[in-house]
Amino acid sequence: MSTWHRCSIRTRFTVVASTVMALICTVAAVFALVAVRKAVVEDRTQRLVIHAVDMARQIRQSGVSPRMLSDGHNEAVQVFDPADTPVAATPGFSAREPPITNLRPDVDAYTVVRLCDLHAFPGQCKIVISYPLHRADGVWLLNMAVADVPWYVGPRLLASLAAGWLLLVGMTAAGTYRTVSKTLEPVGAISGKLAQITASDLGHRVPVPKYRDELRDLAEIANKTLDRAQTAVEQQLRFASDASHDLRNPLAAMRVQIDEALMYPKETDWPQTANALLDSMERLQDLVTDLLQIARLDAGISSRHDPVDLTGLVTAELDRRPRRVAVIRRLTPGVVIDGERIGLVRLLNNLLDNAERHADSAITVTLTLEADTAVLEVCDDGEGIAPDQQEVIFQRFARLEASRRRDAGGTGLGLPIARQIAETHNGTLTLEDSPRGARFVLRLPGRAAPPADHARTPTKV
Repeated sequence: MSTWHRCSIRTRFTVVASTVMALICTVAAVFALVAVRKAVVEDRTQRLVIHAVDMARQIRQSGVSPRMLSDGHNEAVQVFDPADTPVAATPGFSAREPPITNLRPDVDAYTVVRLCDLHAFPGQCKIVISYPLHRADGVWLLNMAVADVPWYVGPRLLASLAAGWLLLVGMTAAGTYRTVSKTLEPVGAISGKLAQITASDLGHRVPVPKYRDELRDLAEIANKTLDRAQTAVEQQLRFASDASHDLRNPLAAMRVQIDEALMYPKETDWPQTANALLDSMERLQDLVTDLLQIARLDAGISSRHDPVDLTGLVTAELDRRPRRVAVIRRLTPGVVIDGERIGLVRLLNNLLDNAERHADSAITVTLTLEADTAVLEVCDDGEGIAPDQQEVIFQRFARLEASRRRDAGGTGLGLPIARQIAETHNGTLTLEDSPRGARFVLRLPGRAAPPADHARTPTKV
């Protein structure tokens, strides 16, 4: 990992923001220097032209005087007669020097140029004007030169731009570092609170920032995740407690029966004791099987889903063994779904066993295909379930009073397992209203519509 990626987020943001601001300030400073220098050059050139015009006017009127040349504005001046003979020059600049420039302007116009490394000014750049002036004896030539404007214009301007550059970049760096630090404060608080959370203490929640932004969304999602985790852990703890309780009951019953038989071996009816132990072992086996099924469903383990003829599957399970009550069938032929056959068999048998347990005289099994959805209804004509208990029955180990009276050995896991199997098939299992008894409705995605020529005929078994 590079050094850059090892830096903190605030450091990287600060460096990036400062670099961008430095580039912007540099470009702005360059443009400012170019604009100011252009303005200063134009002003200096204009002043040079004005001075040349004024000096030419004086020469035409009264000739050349030393005072005229000494009163210049830091310009170097040369005056040549019509024979190109030097007539006068500024002090310190010999009149015998060759012309500053060899420009020969038109007699009715002047010429202004920028020249460097002139013989009279080596290593320097000058703004030079060559101005013709008309006198009675011919056309005289006035050459004037003034220092060019340097690229930085002047020390004061360069210092001002440098100070502004440093100030803006520094303020950007400080502001970015502070802003990012303030922005990341909730992240630090969230991290600190998450570090305190353990599997045995899920009651903590991360602080939620007051501003409605992405960090607030993150904190709310984290709290919702912790809520789900806490609910799941509490559910697992309750599940473990309920499972251990239900496992302990048949084991305790078996132990009591064995102890009693051993205490009075001659008076014990061993076949009866063996049958009682087999009943307890069967209950224990059913409970372990249900627990393994729930563990398998919770882990998301499922076999491959293949096309299943649901009509044939329901028919086969209804014919597999007789029931203590009549079974009324209303099955639509040709209902096919994608599913796991073993899981669907377990789901159907759980519903049928539950209906048989609570029915008074009959169970009605209905299978239809509605809008590409297979709908299986299992109804009984028993006491029914109170509205406030319709979701309780799908909780693990939940057993209503009526269920305990009819089957004291139940595990309370049949309906929860059935609903989980339905959900693994992208379906639903609900308890819906019925004129009498309980009506469980299973909905699963179907594969094909039923043939139109089949009729549903009620039959009793």
